[in-house]
Amino acid sequence: MVDPQRIDVRGQLKCDSDVFIDANVWFEGTVKLGRGVIVGPNCVIRDTTVAASTTIHANSLLDSASVGQNCSVGPYARLRPGTEMAEQSRVGNFVEVKKSTIGKGSKISHLSYIGDTNIGADVNVGAGTITCNYDGVNKHHTVIGDNAFIGSGVELVAPVEIGAGATIGAGSTISKDAPANKLTIERAKQATAPSWQRPTKKKK
Repeated sequence: MVDPQRIDVRGQLKCDSDVFIDANVWFEGTVKLGRGVIVGPNCVIRDTTVAASTTIHANSLLDSASVGQNCSVGPYARLRPGTEMAEQSRVGNFVEVKKSTIGKGSKISHLSYIGDTNIGADVNVGAGTITCNYDGVNKHHTVIGDNAFIGSGVELVAPVEIGAGATIGAGSTISKDAPANKLTIERAKQATAPSWQRPTKKKK
């Protein structure tokens, strides 16, 4: 611990050997940290198990989650209840995950929301991807197969399944199942208005 006086334990904390805990970290409920875990500053960890050699980067919130070995979480990540990360997976900065499983070696690195989703192994989820899981009344499920590649800025409208090895083109809104090992793109045709002029303010 960097400074035991700046660690707040509000429950039961179980640490294996070689754990490093930085300043201003809160532990609530029952928390288990495996061997060699690193917890960065300003984190809140509640009712969560973190396996060996995983790093929780600064300013992350983990609540009722399970994190496997050799994972990376954060900075500024939020794992909500029901999140399960398999070994060697990554949840990066400004990513929120809720009630989802993330397979071995899969990465959600930037600015994404993943809810009610099963992600297979070795999947890459691009920046700004959103699983649209709520229709205003019910929650729906998304499945992403092994080795899929989800481009940046994609919306996956659940219920939907992305096949193993599929590639989803950046900026697509996917509301139908995407077949395995194929490129699926959904975009409006780009157009340029040659006579358009930007509005200007009238001088007073």
